Amino acid sequence: MSTYSIRDLEQLSGIKAHTLRIWEQRYGIISPQRTNTNIRAYDDQDLKLVLNISLLKDHGYKISEISKLSPDELYREVIKVSDRQITYPDQIQALTLAMIDLDEDRFEKIINTNILQFGFENTMIHIVYPFLNRIGTLWVTGSVGPAQEHFITNLIRQKLIVAIDGIGKHSATGKKYLLFLPEGEFHEISLLFANYIIRARSNKVIYLGQSLPFEELVFTYERHKPNYLFTALTSHPSNHEVQPFVNRLANKFSDSQVIMTGYQVIGQDIETPDNVMIINNINDLVRIATT
Repeated sequence: MSTYSIRDLEQLSGIKAHTLRIWEQRYGIISPQRTNTNIRAYDDQDLKLVLNISLLKDHGYKISEISKLSPDELYREVIKVSDRQITYPDQIQALTLAMIDLDEDRFEKIINTNILQFGFENTMIHIVYPFLNRIGTLWVTGSVGPAQEHFITNLIRQKLIVAIDGIGKHSATGKKYLLFLPEGEFHEISLLFANYIIRARSNKVIYLGQSLPFEELVFTYERHKPNYLFTALTSHPSNHEVQPFVNRLANKFSDSQVIMTGYQVIGQDIETPDNVMIINNINDLVRIATT
């Protein structure tokens, strides 16, 4: 079972920490544990409760009404709301609950329903990616347990692999992209979705996957001479090694455009040489892959 701070609950639910404290004092809805230094600590059940309250509140329920509901009544109201056609933020909340409960059936229902309604790419862009961004920092800090992280990322990974395979082997008429993660980096979801986005626009992809030694990257580059290199840095290299790594890529692959994304480079004041580009969201890659 994971332990969450009040800031974790704020990030996952969208409800301000100040509001959560008021609810705790005024309505007694949440009863967090306290550490030895009197800091609030919340468990999975507390997080599920806050997410369910957030869902009902977003659909017009008043907190004074919600506070009077028994756990069974609260659950029934959440199911009632969830069975309607709900918005992207609601789907993100539902995915978070599926992750917490390790509930594969719920995950499949959410994803498959949205793929049928909106298509695979829109489901990834508007639901899965915002969900991953919401919980991403919690993975890095360890607030979300390894079992929960592995569970949800492996389910998403399976969906991506099936979707990539479904594109088929049609002739690539666009540019050539080399996709990789640096040595020590295993967060592959962004790379897999980039693979899908690029292939779906009739570009050629050389996919090298996670934790690739630099010398193997050089070997593949010299054989294929791609127009673009793409990588995502979530936890590796470490902070003080990111700028040297960026410079090394720029110098070694000066004839190609290097595209980078991820927590280690976005908003980090990284100096980008002329042939390096940091993209902030998947729509930037869509635009590049389309041109």
